[in-house]
Amino acid sequence: MSATSVYLMIIGVSIVSLLPRILPIAMLSRFEFPEGLKKWLSFVAPAVLGALTALSIIAPQGSIDISTGNIYLWAFIPTFLVAIKSRSLFLTLVTGILTMALLYNYFGA
Repeated sequence: MSATSVYLMIIGVSIVSLLPRILPIAMLSRFEFPEGLKKWLSFVAPAVLGALTALSIIAPQGSIDISTGNIYLWAFIPTFLVAIKSRSLFLTLVTGILTMALLYNYFGA
């Protein structure tokens, strides 16, 4: 693969990735939406993030695993508690990373 092909591929992927993000903002930024729609839209991102997180915790290998051997469930518990108690993204991330590292090293995956 030549250098030109690589550069063209990077440019193409960048355009395809950015267009769906920029186009709606550029086209819809002039309009004022009703408060009800704004409130409803504010729940979309947390709902999607929650669904993706739940999927990676409950079905880490592609099938549902709600057993005591699922270390992702065990790592989720203290991470979730720290997130609720502290409301700090940094503390939540550190707790999740440390818990997962400990569980992975001592119990394997």
